[in-house]
Amino acid sequence: MPTSAELGLPALTVAPGGVATTTLTVRNDTDIVEAYSLEVVGDCAPWTTVEPARVSLYPGTSETVTVRLAPPRSPEVRAGEFPLGIRVLPAERPELVTVPETTVTVTPFHELRAALAPRRRRGWLRARYRASARNLGNAAGTVTFTPGQTGEDLRFRVTAGRLRLEPGESGEVRVQARTRKLIWFGKPVTWPFEVAVGQDEDIDGRTAGKPGDRPPTAGQRHVLDGEFVQLPIFPRWLLALLAALIALLLAWFALVRPAVQSSAKQAAEQAVAQQSATPGAPPGAGAASPRSSGGGTGGQARPGSGPQNNGGGGGNGGPGSAVPGTGQQSSATIDVQTASGASTVGSYQVPQGKVFGITDIVIANFQGDQGLLTIKFGDQTITTIALETFRNQDYHWVTPIEVPENQTVTANVTCQQPGTPASGKQASSCHELLNVSGELSDLEPGN
Repeated sequence: MPTSAELGLPALTVAPGGVATTTLTVRNDTDIVEAYSLEVVGDCAPWTTVEPARVSLYPGTSETVTVRLAPPRSPEVRAGEFPLGIRVLPAERPELVTVPETTVTVTPFHELRAALAPRRRRGWLRARYRASARNLGNAAGTVTFTPGQTGEDLRFRVTAGRLRLEPGESGEVRVQARTRKLIWFGKPVTWPFEVAVGQDEDIDGRTAGKPGDRPPTAGQRHVLDGEFVQLPIFPRWLLALLAALIALLLAWFALVRPAVQSSAKQAAEQAVAQQSATPGAPPGAGAASPRSSGGGTGGQARPGSGPQNNGGGGGNGGPGSAVPGTGQQSSATIDVQTASGASTVGSYQVPQGKVFGITDIVIANFQGDQGLLTIKFGDQTITTIALETFRNQDYHWVTPIEVPENQTVTANVTCQQPGTPASGKQASSCHELLNVSGELSDLEPGN
């Protein structure tokens, strides 16, 4: 046979995370110098190397190389038996390729990761938790979840007490903890508990009986700590509040109410005695009318006591006064738009033959502009305000400010910098709105 190759061991056993070695002997039975490439084939190829990977042999000579197996400790490397082959490929005569084989047994290892979320819950009677586990070993197994507590204060329920997990697979169950009775008053009570998570090994692909038939091996058991904080139905402060209310009610009925009734009875007796002591007084004459104070007729205004008209401002009774009883509610809106660095005046003119009695103005600076606003009623300046100090402003008067016919209400806006409206894009000009409200009446004849 021109080319021969033989592995040193017919079978190998290796543990994940460990190293196993064997030898491969290659012999050149041809009559030429030949170079051989050594390549691992099969399931073991990702973690098997040949050192050196290429040999050159003279006719009739042989060489032994080392085959090194180093499977990682990972769920991806399953436990079991796998074939291992080394392809010996001649460079000059590739048709004489040969592949010696052997069997590699990967031993199982078990590793489990478990968690409880959340670790602490609060409630009146029950709480729910999630217990999860992940099989980080290389063999399938059955994971059991067993909640427990020292004592008998809690009862538990698990949606699925057993999960079969393949290597690298995760699973989750729901755990419910429930107390046996409610707490009506007092402080919260903390109930600690544990969830034991264990893994039963498989034998020939079958689970090893029930969870209690055999104890889990070392490294396959986790104890997850949890807490249930039981809250009282009624907090302590509510109990104190109820006690204080009861005390107040008792004090009212026992002390305050009798005193009030006694005082009222004494006041009534004194009023009756005072009325009886006034000769010829009609019933009810002993009580003075609050409208008779000041020596005049109660509830009537004295002549000339009303508000006066001051120049171009408001008031009644002067030039440009309104005819009583002819007024109707009216409002006007002045819209002023001003370019940056400029001034603009917006106005509203009172119609011919009318008097506008202003009681309310509302100013809207909805863009947040910066600048100066001056408001005038006729020749009277009402206010001058900086725009950056407000977004919405309103003024109100109990006594209306009267603006005669043909007079104007003006809003003078000096724009320093336009603001940014709700859209988020800065405006190109200032924009203000002035709403003037009041009573529009007919002009008194002869004015």
